[in-house]
Amino acid sequence: MSASPEAPLRVLFCIGVNQNFFDLPTGQGKSVWDGTVSMLTQLHELPGVTVLGTFDDDQHMVGPSNSWPWTCYVLADVVDQPTVAAACNLFRTVQVGEHGLWRYMKIEARIGRPLPEPEPAR
Repeated sequence: MSASPEAPLRVLFCIGVNQNFFDLPTGQGKSVWDGTVSMLTQLHELPGVTVLGTFDDDQHMVGPSNSWPWTCYVLADVVDQPTVAAACNLFRTVQVGEHGLWRYMKIEARIGRPLPEPEPAR
């Protein structure tokens, strides 16, 4: 079953922390966290994006995550592919000091569609 043309894209934004974050002197990671909060705020406010949920595994995963399993995830419905690209571009435009957020974190978007919801049990 395919999604209707008007249906939003279901997008899983996969976010990893780069080695550059772990190379920061102790106590200097707060600026990266502030940049991350700014990015998440802008993502929630991006027209055409409805954030459905988030998941952060930083308490059980320590060190860089260059691929799966990622450090954190954002599940969203997004109006179209250019808006998905705009969401990923936040990692280039959000500043952490004199660098973009992308210096410390990376993002990958997986685009698909929702699975059908099962009928309630009777």
